[in-house]
Amino acid sequence: MHTLFRKLAASAVAISCGFATAGAAFAADYVAKIGHLESTQQSRHIHLEKVAELVRERTGGAVEFQIFPQGQLGQQREMTEGVQLGTLEATVAPAAFLGGFNPAVSVLDIPFLLPNDDEAAQQIRGGPFGEELCDSFTARGVICVGLWPNGRKNFTSNKMIDSIEAFEGQKFRVMDSNILIEQFNALGASAIALPFGELYTALQTGVVDGQENPLDTILKMKFHEVQDYLVVSNHGAMEDVILFNPAFWESLPEEHRAEIVGAFNEVIPDLIAHKAAAVEAAFEEIHQGDIEVFELSDEQKAAYREVMYPAARAAFIERAGAEGEALIAVYEEQYAAAQQ
Repeated sequence: MHTLFRKLAASAVAISCGFATAGAAFAADYVAKIGHLESTQQSRHIHLEKVAELVRERTGGAVEFQIFPQGQLGQQREMTEGVQLGTLEATVAPAAFLGGFNPAVSVLDIPFLLPNDDEAAQQIRGGPFGEELCDSFTARGVICVGLWPNGRKNFTSNKMIDSIEAFEGQKFRVMDSNILIEQFNALGASAIALPFGELYTALQTGVVDGQENPLDTILKMKFHEVQDYLVVSNHGAMEDVILFNPAFWESLPEEHRAEIVGAFNEVIPDLIAHKAAAVEAAFEEIHQGDIEVFELSDEQKAAYREVMYPAARAAFIERAGAEGEALIAVYEEQYAAAQQ
């Protein structure tokens, strides 16, 4: 009897522990699935995991983020629509993929929009300009809680691009954006909108002479193997937009919302450092290959900005109308202050 009792007691303890474990696993009052496109090794995913841990800790386990990378929940358009409709709680989306959804976000396509200095750039991203840009998403049925940096674009070509004048007559691949097309028109080059998946072959066969992308993307996609020249210009900001479903967001207690926003903001310095390390490693590997590299000085960047910014700005305002004009006014005031 004693042996049987011990077995029954042990079973009861095991069952009790099992229920306790299950209870702990499902203790969250609010569960948010967050979808994105990057791999688990890339900066966005790594720092989303950090945010999820901070939020879990600071809400005492009341809020749980479940992260789904690599398009597991669909392509970006599907995820954005899912957040709008409420079938998905959140997504962290490249701004470049959201211009059709919200024309105001195309302001981020404007070249040399953010200062070279990371701290000054963050002041603009996290200040009145970033807040105004986030607010523009509300009318589109989603809640933007912030912007995340995700690197900057650089130029490559099979023809010399060692000066502004050298761009004259060249053909560059761009995403389908009038702002990016005008950016190249201002340089005397022409722009062709091509799907990303076709870019390597287009460079290899001469359909286009060049392209623009972050250094780690250039390395990953092996564009440097079919290009002769690289200009480290850092001209194009690659920004992510953090979007939540309004019904989910409004269901959260105010203190939980504050913890979430705080967590996303807190990891930004680490996110910038992680991305910078990836870019530096990519640069070192690219530099070892058969490609000529030019690094723009601050003065040269300013000269490029003077040529490219006005045309891209005009194209943005034409696209975004009065909303875009108001956003640009906020940006330019803040940018001028950051330069002082």
